[in-house]
Amino acid sequence: MSSYRQPGVVFTDRFFTVPLDHTDPGGEQIEIFGREAVASGKVNDALPWLVYLEGGPGFGARRFVGTEAWLGRAVREFRVLLLDQRGTGLSAPANRQTLPLRGGPREQAGYLAHFRSDSIVRDCELIRPRLTGGAPWTVLGQSFGGFCAVTYLSSAPEGLAAVLITGGLPSLDAHAEDVYRAAYPRIERKVAAHYDRYPQDVQRVREITAHLCEHRTESAGHRLTVEGFQSLGIMLGGGNGSHQLHYLLENAFVRTPYGTELSDSFLEAVRTATSFAGHPLYALLHEAIYGQGERPTDWAAERVRAEFPQFDAAEALKGGGPVLFTGESVHPWHFEVDPALRPLRETAQLLAGRTDWAPLYDAERLAANDVPVAAAVYHDDMYVDTGHALRTAAAIRGLRTWVTNEFEHDGLRAGGPRVLDRLLAMVRDEI
Repeated sequence: MSSYRQPGVVFTDRFFTVPLDHTDPGGEQIEIFGREAVASGKVNDALPWLVYLEGGPGFGARRFVGTEAWLGRAVREFRVLLLDQRGTGLSAPANRQTLPLRGGPREQAGYLAHFRSDSIVRDCELIRPRLTGGAPWTVLGQSFGGFCAVTYLSSAPEGLAAVLITGGLPSLDAHAEDVYRAAYPRIERKVAAHYDRYPQDVQRVREITAHLCEHRTESAGHRLTVEGFQSLGIMLGGGNGSHQLHYLLENAFVRTPYGTELSDSFLEAVRTATSFAGHPLYALLHEAIYGQGERPTDWAAERVRAEFPQFDAAEALKGGGPVLFTGESVHPWHFEVDPALRPLRETAQLLAGRTDWAPLYDAERLAANDVPVAAAVYHDDMYVDTGHALRTAAAIRGLRTWVTNEFEHDGLRAGGPRVLDRLLAMVRDEI
């Protein structure tokens, strides 16, 4: 355990040992990392704890510098644990380099089946008494972290003083197909809004798409296909995403002695934006987080996409219309074009075909909930369906919603102090 100071805050790095499989507590153990944050002037104070669960799946907790974003508001009254969920950050990282230690694809898939929200919650419940002495703590869940928070309410509400959710109320019973069937129309609306804002991008995107259709394009081992280029639409789910996408597109081409080519700077920016090297679990478990029961997820986003022919780039080029970007979805081709994912193709296929997923939510327990819960629901959130979120909100007794179009999915980051302040006031019935 080591501590160090940054402006306004003291961080302490902590490691915990938990079972890989919580149904076998005496079996294999893995290491979980959390970074404690406390205000500089309150290091020795007896403060309640707040645990932060990052979005994803597959992302470690944000590495803050000092009291930036929402953390400054949180440490005014909490001791905060920024938890790297298992498989992310410094918590038993799972990637193409480490997973072969488990064995072949079948062993890897079996291992990763323990990396969903149910296991994350049980990790929290082992860690909590070690920090709080047994007292319940407040959970702040962003996006997938909110999914984990609803699992927490379903399985261990006794560990919770309050729950704060931002952009992360999952459907309690939707299959992955239902999630993506609802997602594609939202993505189309976001793309239309982008083209309304930047109409010059319509032709620019058509030109880039046509070039990719005619030329095999690679950068640092990462192959850029038309579908990969379209996946840049994931940027449109953030508050500044449309502007960032526009600036990325503006220097796509460069004149060379051999004719017009896609520029190195553009290809590097696209590779950075689309690579899963830093978060491979996002790709491996993206559909598995919806798995409940015997029905496999079976590449739901890929299958459902066929129901929306307007996303067919080749047809758009033929017809003279705009090429549509796609959004937050993972497809089999990701495991062909991305060098960080290629060695994990068979593992991903086994996870997609899995038919023994445990349930993640308990509708009866949620209906009887007595933990104070407040959730920010972002109107027309590209990543989490508003209709699904509001149905879940109605199914959790006492949950209060703040439905807003002031923010996109990244509202906690973009407007963190205000978002956190409002949610805290809601669970305390101050507003």
